[in-house]
Amino acid sequence: MKRIHFHILAILFLGANLAFAQEKQDDEKPQGHINNNKFRQLYQEFSTPNMYRTASGAPGKAYYQQQADYEMDIELDDKNQKLYGVETITYTNNSPDDLEYLWVQLDQNIRAKNSQAKLKNGARIPRLTRASSFVNRYVADPFDGGFNIDYVRNAKGRPMSYTINETMMRIDLPQALKSGDKISFSIKWWYNINNHVTNRGRSGYEYFAKDGNYAYVIAQFFPRMAVYNDVEGWQNYQFWGNGEFALPFGNYEVNITVPADHVLDATGKLQNRKSVFSKEMMKRYERALESYDEPVIIVSQEEVEAAEKNFSNKKKTWKFYAENVRDFGFATSRKFIWDMQAVDINGKRVMAVSMYPKEGNPLWEKYSTKAVASTLKTYSNHTFDYPYHKAISVHAKNQGMEYPMICWNYGRPNEDGTYSERTKFGMISVIIHEVGHNFFPMIVNSDERQWGWMDEGLDTFMQYLAEQDFAKAHPESVKRQGGKYPSRRGEPSKIVPYMKGSQEYLSPIMSNPENVYQLGPNAYGKPATGLNILRETIMGREAFDHAFKTYAQRWKFKHPTPEDFFRTMEDASGIDLDWFWRGWFYTTDYTDIGIESVRKFQVISQKGQAFDRVYFVPEGDDRYKKENEGKSIINNEDNEPLKEYLMDNFTAAERATMGDPKYFYEVSFNKPGGLVMPLIVECTYADGSKEMMKYPAQIWRKNDKRAKIVIASDKELKNIQIDPKLETADIDTSNNSWPRKDGQTDFNKFKDNKVKQ
Repeated sequence: MKRIHFHILAILFLGANLAFAQEKQDDEKPQGHINNNKFRQLYQEFSTPNMYRTASGAPGKAYYQQQADYEMDIELDDKNQKLYGVETITYTNNSPDDLEYLWVQLDQNIRAKNSQAKLKNGARIPRLTRASSFVNRYVADPFDGGFNIDYVRNAKGRPMSYTINETMMRIDLPQALKSGDKISFSIKWWYNINNHVTNRGRSGYEYFAKDGNYAYVIAQFFPRMAVYNDVEGWQNYQFWGNGEFALPFGNYEVNITVPADHVLDATGKLQNRKSVFSKEMMKRYERALESYDEPVIIVSQEEVEAAEKNFSNKKKTWKFYAENVRDFGFATSRKFIWDMQAVDINGKRVMAVSMYPKEGNPLWEKYSTKAVASTLKTYSNHTFDYPYHKAISVHAKNQGMEYPMICWNYGRPNEDGTYSERTKFGMISVIIHEVGHNFFPMIVNSDERQWGWMDEGLDTFMQYLAEQDFAKAHPESVKRQGGKYPSRRGEPSKIVPYMKGSQEYLSPIMSNPENVYQLGPNAYGKPATGLNILRETIMGREAFDHAFKTYAQRWKFKHPTPEDFFRTMEDASGIDLDWFWRGWFYTTDYTDIGIESVRKFQVISQKGQAFDRVYFVPEGDDRYKKENEGKSIINNEDNEPLKEYLMDNFTAAERATMGDPKYFYEVSFNKPGGLVMPLIVECTYADGSKEMMKYPAQIWRKNDKRAKIVIASDKELKNIQIDPKLETADIDTSNNSWPRKDGQTDFNKFKDNKVKQ
């Protein structure tokens, strides 16, 4: 019984071991997986097409957008730096939904003393800080620049119920606003204007201590309706500071009262020009309307210097009307020099305008308005004709910000009037960029609060094109640059330092602007570079330009989403780009493609037999010597077997079109980086000639790690270079060439691959 028991235990033990071994073997078997191919469609990432937004990327039949019209009376207190306003908003509900309440943006509340936005980043003790920053953070009483709401009233003057939540205000309606109906209500408010030089911010004033004057660039200055649409419902995401604005279109009637000795310009058409312009200013303005080559001075530096010494106690009201705009901004000061120039946009006259204090000269008088004019032409050529009647560039220290028809820009010379090339091109570039924002997002009205790249990235891409056009139109400006504009962003090589940075501090482009470490490269540089790569390397200019213009024209004066852009670019070009959007926009992958091995082959055939089979054998490989004895090499100077085969099987005309390859190479490429990109290969031959070969990104579709190509040539190969013009933002070019930098030239020792015959 004991022995039987032992056997039973042994059998049980053996069975357990066999089961364990089987279980272990099962564990080691490759597991199934989902579709991880880089070329799979973006169905999981994209929202489902519907009646509002189609699968082609165009607005659907049921697409709608709300309208918010404003009537405003604004007064600037120049002595105390306060702004007062009363506005009446007429809101039209074009949605299919009944609305129980309305959301209004109070962006100035980010400057309230108790603003949560001031606490969003935490704090630490810096080892070194500017004295001004030290005073502002630890010594001075916090500036209180939030809205003070005096009342919210309905059309009959009765109070309306409202709740303020940080930078958003909910207005409760006594009864739902039905689909197709409209409602009017009024808000009275005021706030303290901030010093945008010391306290930063997108608007405010600059104080000039030498003459005691202020220059104002004013925006986000009034309670503004939030967007309600088919994607977000109410877009009531708080304003934390980085994510900018989502706004509906509407018509604006705005009256702005300022000191009588100020000059002022703003969004919209000036309605009472003759009453606010002097007779001399009117003459100059009429001359500017016909000046298409050079700006005409409307208010001169000499006149400004005289005005700076006097402070009028009288007031003057400037009246503006703007149709179909999403926002309103204005600039005013007695310090502003003012010039204008006409621009021909396909037969329509548009005025390019600049306003700047004398501190901006001589730089601003020389370049600002010309930069505005050049920008309008380039952007119009690539999108749609600029629809407004003017575009204004206002000089404001440290500023770069945009609004419909008007923007603020930095770039100040030294006190003696001298300036560096860096200052000059910095000024020209920011003017191009901010004027360009008229197209994205002021007209192609994307949601900046959610998708910063949709305006900043597209605009930075267009800025790159406009900078090159500016250099062509004004070659004297780039003489010291060798005739090339020194663009800071756009070229693929410029984004490499960001792309190769620590993954801990990188975010996909498809991230909210508040949640990224490096907003400049993330929302400006990387999207612009991606579009440049699409245009120059992947799609080609003709296909890209047509698709990009289609997107701009489909969505001008509408509210597009990222999917609308991605889908339109594919729909209008006939090119599947899902692999590119996924890699470049939805991940932090980077480009790194290298040469893994280069193998030289001989081509042989059996002696004395018909030339019906050809064998490729690695040159110099001892393993193949014995098995290939008795075979003749045909890729030699005579190539007799090949010549006989061609004579027997092809006509003279056909043979005339054929090459005479004597050298065969198999080149293996690896892809340490995660991004899929086209494979661009430049070959240099023994006679010094070069050949460029470009393989589409789809060469990686079945093997995301390696790809191979065969080079058949009548000339001996001496050098291979991947991406010689740096078109793909490859972060490591040390593996991009053969022979390698370590001097390795032995073809068949790069990698000992067994060749299947």
